Amino acid sequence: MLTLDLLATFAFALVGARVAADKGLDYGGIAFIAAVASLSGGTLRNVFLGIRPVWIIDPWIVLSVIAAVLLTLVFRRVTHIGKTLLIMDTFGLAVAAMSGTQLAYEMDVVWFGAIFLGVITAVTGGLVRDVLCQLEPVLLHRETIGTSTLIGASTYVALHGLGFADNVSAIAGGLVVIATRLISIKFDLHLPKFEKK
Repeated sequence: MLTLDLLATFAFALVGARVAADKGLDYGGIAFIAAVASLSGGTLRNVFLGIRPVWIIDPWIVLSVIAAVLLTLVFRRVTHIGKTLLIMDTFGLAVAAMSGTQLAYEMDVVWFGAIFLGVITAVTGGLVRDVLCQLEPVLLHRETIGTSTLIGASTYVALHGLGFADNVSAIAGGLVVIATRLISIKFDLHLPKFEKK
């Protein structure tokens, strides 16, 4: 899970850095957005759980953010989020949702709290990233990011409740997150929107 957490952090940071670059931010802004996009979800989860944020005690987390920023700056060509980054972001969502849900269970959180903390871990970074970059948050209007993480976290909780091993529950839940988001993107599926009369 630690290795997957590092990869998810790197993925979120890379997407955040690319979004910031697309908006024409300077190097400091790109680094800040990358850090916020990749660290805020786990930080908020840990605050709710009453434990220290991981990046305070694990230098590898910070190094993964720095690597994503350097990669963005080295390859300076600005392009909008492509398929590769979209896949990486989806992978990050899956890992973050499962990490948050599993950690909540380890801290003896009730099942619905574990689901919410899994969702919070996965979606907070992207939401803050979009707000700071003055973009309409993807979470609130398309790609079923919240829905996919909610279903994935619920899958983990259901399998855990049925007695499956944590790793089996996490893999299954993560696959559900990935499948739900990719299917929603491919077929342009989203939750119903409020129609003004």
